[in-house]
Amino acid sequence: MMNQSFMCFVIVCLSFATGYAHAADIAMTSKQQQNLGVSVAPVGKNNLFNSRNFPAEVVVPVGQERVVSAPQSGLIDQLYVAAGQTVKKGQPLAHLNSPELLGLQKDYLQALTQKRLADKSLARDSELLKDGIIPQRRFLETESMHDEMSANLAQRKQALQLAGMGQAAINQLRPEAGMHSGITLVAPISGQVLEQMATTGQRVEVSMPLYRIGNLDRLWLEIHAPLEGLPFVKPGMAVSVPKLQASGKLIAVIRNVNRADQTLHLRAEITKGVEKLSPGQFVEAAIGLGTDMQYFSVPKSALARQGADTVVFVQNKAGFTALNVRVISEQGDEAVVDAQFKGNEKIAITGIASIKGAWLGLGAE
Repeated sequence: MMNQSFMCFVIVCLSFATGYAHAADIAMTSKQQQNLGVSVAPVGKNNLFNSRNFPAEVVVPVGQERVVSAPQSGLIDQLYVAAGQTVKKGQPLAHLNSPELLGLQKDYLQALTQKRLADKSLARDSELLKDGIIPQRRFLETESMHDEMSANLAQRKQALQLAGMGQAAINQLRPEAGMHSGITLVAPISGQVLEQMATTGQRVEVSMPLYRIGNLDRLWLEIHAPLEGLPFVKPGMAVSVPKLQASGKLIAVIRNVNRADQTLHLRAEITKGVEKLSPGQFVEAAIGLGTDMQYFSVPKSALARQGADTVVFVQNKAGFTALNVRVISEQGDEAVVDAQFKGNEKIAITGIASIKGAWLGLGAE
């Protein structure tokens, strides 16, 4: 025969049907817990991201790296810098001797001479047209020829620019000044020479890479983390390389899973301690979830849902206390929650329906 205290507890549970107010604390003796099949278990700290480091590769950000290649085939007759040196934008890197450049300069000078003749013809026919000496048709023909010569000159000039000649060197080209076969290659950006791919005296073909230059003021970390961590991470979170005292923030969560190991691809930008990192280096990165987020693992059976809210029942001396939690993810029989746990609590994992009934029914008169 059930004792009186247990009968009172059952009456309180049933009072939920009458719409009584909620209460945070649920009084329940050990004997009542045993009779209702209530069992408890300690909460577990979720260590998926807390206190864990993840493999990451240091790379140069997109837009901060340039490859200097040979604009023409020829002979590298002089190199001015080597790998590891810091260069400024426009600084000479190498000198290339290219016979093909002579042909491009010849075509440009011919186009320049034809353009000058077309300028004179257009100016002359313009005056003759005003005086009525020539018909309009002849002027239009001369104007068309002038436009054709202008386009031809622009094309030849662009060919020289693609061959590596600067604007100043092109402007100095004159039929009477002669031509030269050398091209000085300059740095397209300021940064460090990361790789030297040619040597003095080497013959190179068009587009063959000679140098790789990178601006290392900022670097990226390409991080591989467990796929289960997707709900936890978002851009803006702090990222660090603990062993090297480098830090920055997460800038991208890439929704493309690595097929080989089913890992999540994250990208962080490192702005502090960059000088301690080098492109191509493999490091261990830590992701800070923030002090306002406390993630714990609990059995899914411990969750009690009431409308839009989710609670767990934390054991205390008198019975249980209802604690609101935010469910982050559910995997198998476990759920990861954001909650204000201290970490040493025990929560109810069975008999949840009975505790919930008592919780919702407390306060009845």
